[in-house]
Amino acid sequence: MKKVFITLTGTKHYYGNDFLKKDMKIRLEKEPENEYDKEAIKVTCEGLGKIGYVANSSHTVIGESISAGRLYDKIGDIAYAKVILVTSSGTICKICQKSLKKKK
Repeated sequence: MKKVFITLTGTKHYYGNDFLKKDMKIRLEKEPENEYDKEAIKVTCEGLGKIGYVANSSHTVIGESISAGRLYDKIGDIAYAKVILVTSSGTICKICQKSLKKKK
């Protein structure tokens, strides 16, 4: 199955990104009640709580990462990812294959 990458964004509104390290596991959780984005996927980290969101705009998605809107139907209510690369404009993460729904 093809690797799926996302951009973690908005970390500056929470804890910044200095604590993010390669191979760190993060949790993705759909947030359908989000008043700004019905396809919002919040990102949490054990011990800290919410640390940001999966990017969902052409202005915040980096490179070949997919947006929250494109990821939304590929995962269940909760999914997991690993940090691959931390940059000043966003963090690239790889979705754990077990989190992806199987195609029928």
